[in-house]
Amino acid sequence: MLSFKELYNIHKDLVFNLALHFCQNREDAEEVAQDVFLTVHLKAKNFQNKSNIKTWIYRITVNKSLDFLKAKKTQKRNFFFTAKRIDDDVSTSIGHFEHPGVLLEEKEEIAKIFAAINQLADKQKTAVILLKIEQKSQAETAEIMNTTSKAVESLFQRAKLNLKKILKENEG
Repeated sequence: MLSFKELYNIHKDLVFNLALHFCQNREDAEEVAQDVFLTVHLKAKNFQNKSNIKTWIYRITVNKSLDFLKAKKTQKRNFFFTAKRIDDDVSTSIGHFEHPGVLLEEKEEIAKIFAAINQLADKQKTAVILLKIEQKSQAETAEIMNTTSKAVESLFQRAKLNLKKILKENEG
């Protein structure tokens, strides 16, 4: 087993980039990455080599990213309802899209696509991110998601249909 420092150095970019695909801004991705490596540090001694260490870290990153987004959504919802009681003129806004890998001229289109991806169910969103953004194979994605390749294929097909529907609704 590698030392924690070695695990961190080998996987820090992978974890940050995957978290960034889910969170879509640097600060949130950094927070998720810290949480991932805290979990890796605390649970590394319990790792049983049933899967590849990289797959294990991917799985932790996906789960921590989804948990972070759920908590953030709940926090925003609670803030909105609290603020709404205080002042009826409070408006809500969509989170700020800050993905550093996106060129300025493409930012608006990519933001629309990520906004649509964010509306997908968690498993569909994860399948899209792992297959198309992280460019993992169907088998790798199935292992990370702890499911079958057939289930991943089904999730991805449903995600494509839902994305088309969401993007079409947002056009008009």
